[in-house]
Amino acid sequence: MEFTVYQVDAFSHRPFSGNPAAVIVLDHWLEEELMQSIAAEMNLSETAFVVKEAAEYGIRWFTPSTEVELCGHATLASAHVLYQHYGYADNEIRFQSLSGLLLTRKKGSKLQLDFPKADVKAVEIPTELIDAISARPIAVASAGQKLLVEFDSARRVCELKPDMNRLLKVPYTGICCCALANDYVADPQPDFISRFFAPKAGINEDPVTGSAHTLLMPYFANKTGKSKLLARQASARGGDLELELQGDRVLIAGDAVTVMKGSLSL
Repeated sequence: MEFTVYQVDAFSHRPFSGNPAAVIVLDHWLEEELMQSIAAEMNLSETAFVVKEAAEYGIRWFTPSTEVELCGHATLASAHVLYQHYGYADNEIRFQSLSGLLLTRKKGSKLQLDFPKADVKAVEIPTELIDAISARPIAVASAGQKLLVEFDSARRVCELKPDMNRLLKVPYTGICCCALANDYVADPQPDFISRFFAPKAGINEDPVTGSAHTLLMPYFANKTGKSKLLARQASARGGDLELELQGDRVLIAGDAVTVMKGSLSL
């Protein structure tokens, strides 16, 4: 068997920034064990598998160690591949996933994800979290297996050096540390910044996490009173996201660029 593999940097307009994802468009689904093995071989935060299903596409995402229910950057990368390399012409792509129907649309030169808004609720600060990050947040909230951890300044978020072994003891899969960007300067200027840690999923720090913004956006929309915000994920690679809250949906727009095309032989 031979498959074409695309590597795409998502939430960036230039190579070597944003979040890299592998995308493989298939004629039919492979065995789950094989898809997991391929994702481990790709060794990126996410590998997306896409299959044409009537007027829609099925999509599944795998980290090097596990399948996940929702992934933003690899969905953006998959849409980019369908538009740029498979001649998809419609303005909207419908993806069926473990999280239900996901829509991707063209928005000028960018692609816009249409994802379900996460139900965010305040929780107590896990004691394991303080030990892992050696810093005290001002607020903590959760949505499913993601924990939102807000700090009093963007500088504090940028300076975090979590102990990954201790972070494994926190009872959440993803730890999203964030703050308003009042003391952060960039072009474009964001409204808030974040960093995302997920050692339980085999990813110590994710460069840009689209799905995390399904809880970040409603949280900061409520905090700022704005329905449109700019976000910056302040990882080493970094990435920019244009966000809009529309009812129970979060619209997440960004750029994408292909950096590699190759053949996988099995």
